[in-house]
Amino acid sequence: MFESMHRGAVANIPLAVSAVTYGGVLGVLSAQQGTSWLEILLMDVLMFAGSAQFVMVEMWEAPLPVLQIALAVFAVNLRYVLIGASLRPVFSGHPLWQKALLMHLVADENWAVTIAEHRKNGTDPYFLFGGGLLLLCAWTGGTLAGNLLGAFIAEPEKYALDFAFVAVFAALTLSLWRGLKTDLLPWLVAAALSLAAEHFLPGKWYIVIGGVGGALAAALSFKSEVFFAEQRK
Repeated sequence: MFESMHRGAVANIPLAVSAVTYGGVLGVLSAQQGTSWLEILLMDVLMFAGSAQFVMVEMWEAPLPVLQIALAVFAVNLRYVLIGASLRPVFSGHPLWQKALLMHLVADENWAVTIAEHRKNGTDPYFLFGGGLLLLCAWTGGTLAGNLLGAFIAEPEKYALDFAFVAVFAALTLSLWRGLKTDLLPWLVAAALSLAAEHFLPGKWYIVIGGVGGALAAALSFKSEVFFAEQRK
């Protein structure tokens, strides 16, 4: 267990460095919105979902729109249904309580690293958990530092800090590319649906629509390949 956790933490070190950076951006933005360090700490520990926290901070103003925030966070975090499903092979053979406990520390970053490692060498949930613990510490440290220093950085975009979040996820996406034949169709479907939904629908539904559409495209593509392979036999 501890060996897997250590391996997972080591594998996520580069991403943890990035998490400190864009966590600091979130902290700065939260300070400008009037969010206290305690409130951002509770977000980190209880939610631990960077993109959803960015959404929350953007909407954090008096009077607090609780229902709108809840719906927006729900929409953004729906992708974890797909993430959880993709981790089924990693959690195979483990009891439900372990799945529920360890899934709390699943982030996009350690999920991507775990999936890549599982495809290469196979791994277990503790690899995922070790990376999650490291990312949680890095993320919390970054957001708290940014929140406390937010008054001194009035324009984070001036230093391109707002691009750190985008850059990390672009790198993660490319790391999961397995080849033109395998990934081209679902990636194109996900991108097209996301762009269309972002243009025509309010809020963050484009994340869910793109993710679900890409997943369905991949599933249908796989089933069609299996079907035609059987027909050729």
